[in-house]
Amino acid sequence: MRPTIRNFNLLLVTICIVSCSPVSRKNLTKSFQLTEQTFQDNTGFMLFDLENNNTVYEYNASTYFTPASNTKILTLFASLKILGDSVPGLRYVIRGDSLIFWGTGDPSFLYKNVHNDSSVYTFLKSTDKRLFFSAANFMTNHFGPGWAWDDYAYAYSSERSPLPIYGNFSTVKGLGKNVLVEPPFMKKYLTVSRQSRRASGVRDLDSNDFKVSLTDNSNEKFEFDIPFKVDPVLTAQLLADTLKKNVDVIEMQLPQDAARIFSLPVDSLYKVLMEDSDNFIAEQLLLLCSGTIGDTLNPEKTITHITNNYLTDLPDKPAWVDGSGLSRYNLLTPRSVVQLWKKIYSLVPRERLFAMLATGGKSGTIRNWYNSSEGKPYIFGKTGTIRNNHCLSGYLIARSGKTFIFSFMNSNYTVSANEIRTNMQTILKLIYENY
Repeated sequence: MRPTIRNFNLLLVTICIVSCSPVSRKNLTKSFQLTEQTFQDNTGFMLFDLENNNTVYEYNASTYFTPASNTKILTLFASLKILGDSVPGLRYVIRGDSLIFWGTGDPSFLYKNVHNDSSVYTFLKSTDKRLFFSAANFMTNHFGPGWAWDDYAYAYSSERSPLPIYGNFSTVKGLGKNVLVEPPFMKKYLTVSRQSRRASGVRDLDSNDFKVSLTDNSNEKFEFDIPFKVDPVLTAQLLADTLKKNVDVIEMQLPQDAARIFSLPVDSLYKVLMEDSDNFIAEQLLLLCSGTIGDTLNPEKTITHITNNYLTDLPDKPAWVDGSGLSRYNLLTPRSVVQLWKKIYSLVPRERLFAMLATGGKSGTIRNWYNSSEGKPYIFGKTGTIRNNHCLSGYLIARSGKTFIFSFMNSNYTVSANEIRTNMQTILKLIYENY
């Protein structure tokens, strides 16, 4: 099969870099220029030497790009600055024979994608008081600004809420004709039908009615995570069904003397946030931060607090609107991303930090990419992907043993993301080998 012009140009990129060792700035510039010519996109890059505290190379480093899930770097930084060692799981007061409680935004309660701590469940289950849930401290929308409306039916776009339960989605799974719904309370909203192709699941836009279509193949396994529409009544009903006791809804402001119950260690959330790029955790972390610095759950409050107090020294002011990066309103420059990673490196011991991150060839969103010839991980970082945009940033440990911070951002391409990743892998691996 004849090579395509695109693949031929990619070959030129590789030849251009390896023709000179160590890799020169001039050859890196040629490589990035060929990248933009090949993919007809925009590319930004910066490489920073941590040991010598200087910029080694930059290309379009002051240009704004859509960061996608690189926005989670901002969320991690905010959480590290505001939250302590443990996650606030619940706020509550006791008034006579009643226990009134408010959510903190903690996403971990009965969420299958993180370690489950039983503190909140045990506290609510064991009390002999009447339970009342208030959502009066939730001061934002269930979806973030700039989110795609038709993502509502996918678990990566679960709704934000003050007291999430089960990750704010139903799981429908089974084999053949056998269907199991978790939590069981949501089964009453389910309709099952048959179709000739593969199994699928979908929810109505304006209600919690959802439908699963199955095949005639009795050996087909299926599992769908379908977000539900959140409101205080549904939250109370799910809690009541889970706790096997009544939970009523009340509209009451959070008093200053409300006590706190803590759930799990913060790193249990941070690892899933950064390694697996969990959007739901990202959004809820901004709510957790807001509830820690004040008495309301509002992500904009966290963003304003962090931007005004800790990010005024960034080279370029970030356009930051959500926790996950689902919004296309977010904008960052490569050199600001590098500065963020530098700030985080000064806050967190290296061993703890690297354990949270996706690791090339080993774990998370880059487990199938960025392998070294020695089989030793050399990329520790965070990906970001949204249609026509892909980023990778973090720490690069060169063969020489030197540690670099890098930010690689691509936008406005129309090829597959894997073609972009392949080109990025080629360039980063040669930096690893030559620096």
